Amino acid sequence: MSAPKITVATTWLDGCSGCHMSFLDLDQRLVELAQLIDIVYSPLVDAKTLPESVDVGILEGSISSDDDLEKAQSFRKHCKLLISLGDCAVTGNVPAMRNPFKLADVFDRAYRENVTLQPQIPTRDVPALRVPVKPIHGEVKVDVFIPGCPPSAEAIWYVLNELIAGREPDPSSVTRFGA
Repeated sequence: MSAPKITVATTWLDGCSGCHMSFLDLDQRLVELAQLIDIVYSPLVDAKTLPESVDVGILEGSISSDDDLEKAQSFRKHCKLLISLGDCAVTGNVPAMRNPFKLADVFDRAYRENVTLQPQIPTRDVPALRVPVKPIHGEVKVDVFIPGCPPSAEAIWYVLNELIAGREPDPSSVTRFGA
């Protein structure tokens, strides 16, 4: 009888979702991984509700909005182990570039100055932005940090395999910031 599969949940916050693309770059190794884990929540699957208890949560992106903060807090509450995936999650990276500017100036630049048709600041269905943008560990406890922009598929593979084997991964042995 095989061991029970490890449950994994992923989501992206403010970022480009390139880290999830690196996850998909596992290519044929995804089939092997599927024998060992169950992805119970992710933008990559149909599940719409984060289960009450998840073994491993993986967050990519920074905390830039109230919506991002709620997702990060929910993952921390429901995931036994939380992974911060990619430079945006680990440092704030590109989304945090707005931190030195007034939020009103950022909105004006994005929605008025750089728009040709109907320049206007959106008011519906847009989560409130937070000041400042923070890396995930700026708001919730993180257990494992995997830097990279994006991290390589090999780094993600290494960390997941170490966790599956019950070992504590050392992502610094296979990663570096910005690559």
